[in-house]
Amino acid sequence: MNTSYASVEPSRDEVDGLSGSTLVEFGAPWCGICKAAQPLIAEALAGAQPLRHLKIEDGSGRPLGRSFGIKLWPTLIFLRDGREVGRLVRPTRVDAISDELARLAQPA
Repeated sequence: MNTSYASVEPSRDEVDGLSGSTLVEFGAPWCGICKAAQPLIAEALAGAQPLRHLKIEDGSGRPLGRSFGIKLWPTLIFLRDGREVGRLVRPTRVDAISDELARLAQPA
């Protein structure tokens, strides 16, 4: 699990071109709701199959977040081979995150 938000984001084309399972987490390091969700995300990822975890600092005018229509933080986007297969906005339960991770791990 990545523990800090990357301030330099990949392009949407780069994200769309990723192979395999990817979790893209949008948020900000100063966001209280994002901080509260971190233990939930960590617990869910600890029990999941290995996957790429991109933790992206989002904000006004940030192109990657806008391309995904991010409005609230944290937002978790679950991708399989660069295509969105699930999304959670402001998760409050480990099982909700774990369910999406399990669904992501299933063959297409």
